[in-house]
Amino acid sequence: MKKQKGLMDQPCSECGGALEGKLITQEFEREGIKVKLSGIKAWVCQGCGEIYFQPGGGDKVAKAANCLFELAVAEKQHKGTLTAQI
Repeated sequence: MKKQKGLMDQPCSECGGALEGKLITQEFEREGIKVKLSGIKAWVCQGCGEIYFQPGGGDKVAKAANCLFELAVAEKQHKGTLTAQI
């Protein structure tokens, strides 16, 4: 039986470069409100910088960002950036 390649073993779909596991920071902005998530485990292409997550990881990052936007609006934190560290 042939072993399936893991995410890090596959080349970047954009440029064919090698992927490297890193902890990244992503910033999002919506209607003038900024939120930032830090310490997110991802794979980043060493060639072009394209970011990859484990299956379902992108959805979880989006859900976390949406929760921070809701908190910012509920607490009227419209100035500056709301940050969450993982």
